[in-house]
Amino acid sequence: MQIRDAVADDAKAIAAIYNPFIANTTISFEEEPVSDAAMAQRIADVQAGGLPWLVAERDGKVAGYAYATKWRVRHAYRFSVESSVYLAPECAGQGLGTALYAALFEQLAARGCHLVIGGIALPNDASVALHEKMGYEKVAHFREVGFKFGRWLDVGYWQKTLA
Repeated sequence: MQIRDAVADDAKAIAAIYNPFIANTTISFEEEPVSDAAMAQRIADVQAGGLPWLVAERDGKVAGYAYATKWRVRHAYRFSVESSVYLAPECAGQGLGTALYAALFEQLAARGCHLVIGGIALPNDASVALHEKMGYEKVAHFREVGFKFGRWLDVGYWQKTLA
């Protein structure tokens, strides 16, 4: 496995991993698929903002990705980011999420980030387990803040302070 910075050419593979989460789950609150071009723009925007977007490759194929975005726009929030990690379904439970997050935290710490926040649509036991394994602690729970597939959804927030 290799973890590296994402490039525009990864957008198609990243969209292929992400779009089933949109179409079939409440893990993402997006409701329309993301085009390859839109995903390439998202990658470029994150990286242009000075934050990492990483991909994990296995056998030359993108198997997962992780990235961080600014938490809020106000200047006082500049040391806090929100993290996301997504894996191809066949790669779940193999340590890939852990490896991606470890690499992401290293890059975030090197950039001077202080706090990483993970928002998780609930229920999502696998994501909660990963975040808590990585040192995140639950700090908030918002009830019925999203509506998808005809039902109200909760979101929990976890945070991790970087050394």
